[in-house]
Amino acid sequence: MGWLDALSHIEELEDADLDLGLIADFEAAAAHVTLKPIRFSTPTFKDFESAEMKGCSKNSFPAFSITAGGCALMCDHCQAKILEPMIPATSPEMLDRKIRDLIMLQDLQGFLLSGGSNRKNEIAYERFYPVIKGLKRDHPEIKIAIHTALLDETRAKQMESAGVDTAMMDVIGSAATIKDVYHLDRPVEDFEHTLAALCTTKMEIVPHIVIGLHYGDILGEANALEIVSRHGVHALVLVVVMPFYAKGKTFKTPTTVDVGRIFLEARRRLPNQQVLLGCARPAGMHKRITDAYAVMAGLDGIAFPADGTLAVAGAIGRPFHQEHACCSIKIGGSPTGKLSASCAA
Repeated sequence: MGWLDALSHIEELEDADLDLGLIADFEAAAAHVTLKPIRFSTPTFKDFESAEMKGCSKNSFPAFSITAGGCALMCDHCQAKILEPMIPATSPEMLDRKIRDLIMLQDLQGFLLSGGSNRKNEIAYERFYPVIKGLKRDHPEIKIAIHTALLDETRAKQMESAGVDTAMMDVIGSAATIKDVYHLDRPVEDFEHTLAALCTTKMEIVPHIVIGLHYGDILGEANALEIVSRHGVHALVLVVVMPFYAKGKTFKTPTTVDVGRIFLEARRRLPNQQVLLGCARPAGMHKRITDAYAVMAGLDGIAFPADGTLAVAGAIGRPFHQEHACCSIKIGGSPTGKLSASCAA
C-alpha cells in the first residue's frame, strides 16, 4: 500500500488538502534511504495535550527569560510575544534560586535560557555565567540550552566555558528580511559569522530557520540552508512563521506545500544531521498537514505534534518515542514506537 492510501485511513487528515505530488516526492525520496526513528518533544514550557499523547505537568524543562518580556528589537514577526510564556529571571540570584527550587521539587532535567535582544541583536548573558557554572558544578546531569542571538568567537567561548550544552541561533538568508522584519542594520554575513564562531566550541550547535520569515513569503530560506550546510552543526530546527504573533496584519501564512518543499530540501542538504520541526508553526489543519509532511520528509523530531502525527508515523513505518525536553536537546529515550511513561503528575 502506498503512502497516500495509508494516509486515507487517518481520521485527523480526512479533510486535509494534501498535495499529491509532494507526497509522491516524499515517498520517492524515502525509497532510497532507511526511515529513521522520530522523536516527539513535549517540553514543559507550555501546556500540551493531543488526542494521541500528553505533555508533562512537571517543570522538567522550563524556559527562562533574563529580560522578562522586554526586547529592544521588537521584530515584526514576533513582537516579543515569544517571551511571554517564559519564566522571568532578570537577575542571577533569581535564576539560581528558581532553578535550584525546581531541581529539588520537580525533578528538573534541564532548562532553556533566553531573553530579548538589544538593537544589535545581542543578548547580554555574561553576568549569568557564574550561576550556570555553579549549577553545572552541583548538578552536572542537567542540560542547559541557550538562545545566543549574534556574537563573536570570544563570547562563544565564554558561553562554552560557563557550561552551556546547546546553543541555538536564527540563521537569516535575506538582507531584506534582516532590514525589514528585524529592523536590524547587520548583513547576512554576521549570521554566518556567529554560526562559525559557535562551531569552534564543543557545545552542540543547533541553528534555527524560520520558514516564511519575510512576511510569509519564501525568500531567504534556501540561502539559510546553504549557510547551515557549510558548518558542522549538531542539528537544524525549522519553524514556521505564525501570523498570530506578528505586527498588525503584515504577515500571511506560508502554504503547507512551500513548507513541505523546504522540509525536503533541508533533508537533502543535511543528510547526516538531525533536522527537527520546532515549537512555532500555525495551528489547526495547517499544523496537522505540516506535521504530516515533516514525518514523511524524514525529519528526525517534532515538538508538540498535532493530532494524527503519530498515526502518520505508524502508517509509513517510522518508530517513535517521546521526550519532555526542548527538541534541540536529546535527554534520553529509545525508538520503541511507544510514548514516554516517565512523567509523574
